Amino acid sequence: MSPTTAQRRRLRFGVIAASAVTLLTTSLIGAVSAQAAQGCEVEYKVTGQWSGGFNANVEVTNLGEAVDGWSLEWTWADGQRMTSTWNVKDKSKNGSATAKVESMGYNAEIASGGSTSFGFSGSFSGTNTNPSAFRLNGRLCDGTIGEPSPNPPGDWTDASDQVAAMEPGWNIGNTLDALGGETAWGNPMITEELLQTIKAEGYNSIRLPVTWDEFTGPAPDYTIAPERMERVAQVVDWALANDLQVMLNLHHDSWMWLDELPNDHDNVMAKFEAMWTQIAKRFRDYPAELSFESNNEPQFVGAEGAAGDAYNEELNRAFYDIVRNSGGDNDDRLLILPTLNTNAEQARLDPLKAMIDGLDDPMVGATIHYYGFWPFTVNIAGFTTYDTRVQEDLAGYFKRAGDTFTANGIPVIVGEWAVFNYSHWAPERIEQGEMLKFFEDLQFQARENELTTMLWDAGQFLNRETLEWRDQYIADRIESEATSRSGTTSFDRIYLEKSGTITDESLTLNRNGLEFEGLWDGDTELAEGTDYTVSGDTLTFTAAALTRLAGDRAYGVNSIVEARFSAGAPWRIYIKTNDRPVLSDATGTSTGLNIPTEFKGDNLATMESKYADGTNAGPASWTPFQEFGYGFIYDYEAGTIILKPEFLDTLKEGEPVTLTFHWWGSDNITYTVTKTGTTVTGTAS
Repeated sequence: MSPTTAQRRRLRFGVIAASAVTLLTTSLIGAVSAQAAQGCEVEYKVTGQWSGGFNANVEVTNLGEAVDGWSLEWTWADGQRMTSTWNVKDKSKNGSATAKVESMGYNAEIASGGSTSFGFSGSFSGTNTNPSAFRLNGRLCDGTIGEPSPNPPGDWTDASDQVAAMEPGWNIGNTLDALGGETAWGNPMITEELLQTIKAEGYNSIRLPVTWDEFTGPAPDYTIAPERMERVAQVVDWALANDLQVMLNLHHDSWMWLDELPNDHDNVMAKFEAMWTQIAKRFRDYPAELSFESNNEPQFVGAEGAAGDAYNEELNRAFYDIVRNSGGDNDDRLLILPTLNTNAEQARLDPLKAMIDGLDDPMVGATIHYYGFWPFTVNIAGFTTYDTRVQEDLAGYFKRAGDTFTANGIPVIVGEWAVFNYSHWAPERIEQGEMLKFFEDLQFQARENELTTMLWDAGQFLNRETLEWRDQYIADRIESEATSRSGTTSFDRIYLEKSGTITDESLTLNRNGLEFEGLWDGDTELAEGTDYTVSGDTLTFTAAALTRLAGDRAYGVNSIVEARFSAGAPWRIYIKTNDRPVLSDATGTSTGLNIPTEFKGDNLATMESKYADGTNAGPASWTPFQEFGYGFIYDYEAGTIILKPEFLDTLKEGEPVTLTFHWWGSDNITYTVTKTGTTVTGTAS
C-alpha cells in the first residue's frame, strides 16, 4: 500500500454521553495561522418544545484570535434531528447521531471576543437531552486557550495520521474481556469517571478488549445479547465523549473457540462472521474515532508458522470484507489487523504486509504486542537485569515492525505492552529499576520506529477503585517517556550493610543523550565534590553523604535520592540499609512450603534449584533458575519465602534439592528441600 493512494477525509467527533448542561467551554479552530491561540464558549438553549419537536438557539463566543470560517458539531444522545436551520448550513449526515452545521458567508468571521448565533428546529421522541460537549472545526477542548491541534480528531488523511493521534494508548484489561462477567477478574465496572481519569492522565486512546462468546447465542444466528452490545456501546460512548479514540476487538474469543479454526472450520468462520456482522452494524454510524481490531493474539490449534499465517489471513479478510460492506461510516473506518500471535518476527510480519498491500486501502493498520524478552519479563534463567541481550531483543523487534510496515506507509499499534511478571501485589518479582529501564527504552524505540503504544493495564498500574496510580513514580515515568528520553543509572539502589563501614559507592550514569544535572534529596540539592563526584559516566557517592543519607540505618529504605537530567523524569536511587537475610527450618506439604525469612532490608533477586548430581530441579528443567512468581514467591511483610505447588509437584521423591537464593544486597544463601510423600521439609544451611 502506498500512503499516496486516494485518501478519504472526514470531519467527525465523538459520541457524547447525555447530560443537561447549558454552558460549555470548547476550542475554536478556524481558518487561521497554525500558531493562533484559540478557544471559545458555547451556550446551547432550548427556546421552545412541543410533542415531538423543539426550537433551540446556539451562541458561540470566540475567546482566542479571530477566525474566518467555522463548523460546529455535537452528538444527539436521544436520537434528535435538525429539521430546519437559520444562520447556518445543516451539514449533518443522514441517519447519523452527529449534528454538524457550518457558517454562512456573512457570519464566517468571528473577531476575538466576538460572538455569533444560530438557531434550528428539531425533532425528537422520548426525551430531549441537551448535548454535553461540542467540537469546533473537529476539536473537542478542555476549556483552555492555546494553539490548535495539528491533527484535529477526525481530520486524518489516512490510517497513519489517525494511529499517530492515538499515542499514547491504554488498555482496559481484564474487564469486558473477563470470563464470567465484567467484574469476575477483580476489576470494578467501567465508569465514565475512569475514562475521564485516563484522558486527564495524558492518554489519547483506549483499547477496549471485549470477549463476546459468553454473551452469544447458538448457531446458526450466533446472536449477541442486546444487553452486552449496549454495555459495550455505553463504554465506547463515554470514551468518545471524553476525547479518547477507541479500538474495539474480539479478545479472549481467540483462544476460546477461534483457535479451533483448523479443526472446525465452517462453524468457526460462521460464528466469527456473525459476530462481526452484528458489531459492524451496531457501530456503523459511529465517528471515525472508533476503530475495529480483527481479534486478539490469533492462534490456531496444530497450525503454526506458515499454516497459522494462512488461517490468520482468512480471519482478517473476512473481518475486512464484513466491515467494509456493512454500510454507514464503516466504508472507511480504521481497521487494525494482527499478525499471527501478534508477533513481530519477520516471518510473521511479511504475510500481513503482503495482505495489506493487496487491499490497497489507506485506512488499514497492523498490530503487534510486546512484553519483552521472555526470560526477562518473567524473571527466569537468571535474566534479572535489563542487559544487552534484553535490549537487543526489544530494539530488533520494533525495528522489524518499523521497517516492514511504518516505513511503507502502514501504521503499527503495539496493542499491548508491559512486563508479564509485574504485579502490585508483589512488585519485586522484577527489580523495579531494571523494569523501568525497559519501559523507558521501549517507549523510545517505539518513537524511533513510529509505533503507537497501548499500555496493558489489568489493574496493576491504575487502582480502579480509587482512580489513583498504585505507584505514582512509575506512572509519572511512563507519562514522561511517551515523549522524551529519561536518564538512569546502572542500578537504582545502594545497599549499605548495617554492621559494616560505609564507604564511597559508585554507579554508572546512563545519560541516554541527556545532560546530567545533579542529585537531590527531596528539595535539597546535593553538593558536587562534597556529596558526590562525576568522572566521565561514573557517579560516586561519598561515604560522608551516604552516612548522612542512611540516618539511623534502620533496615530498608533510608533515603531516596533523585538523579535529574536535562529532560525526562528524575531517576530514583534508593539508599537502603540491609544485613544478610536469615532463613529458618520449615515443614509443609506439596501444596506449599513457607520458609520463615528475616529479610533484614534486603530483596530477593532469583532462586536456583539443583539436585545433588547437579541436574536442574523444578518445572523449568532447562535452567536452574526458576520462574519468580510461578515456582516461588515472597511475602516481605509476613517474613516468608513461599515455594509454590507448581515447583514442589515436580520434585523427585526423597531426593534433596539445594536451593540457592540470590539477593540484591547480600551474598547467596543455600537451603535444602526434600519431598517425602506429601510432606516437604526445608533445612537452613
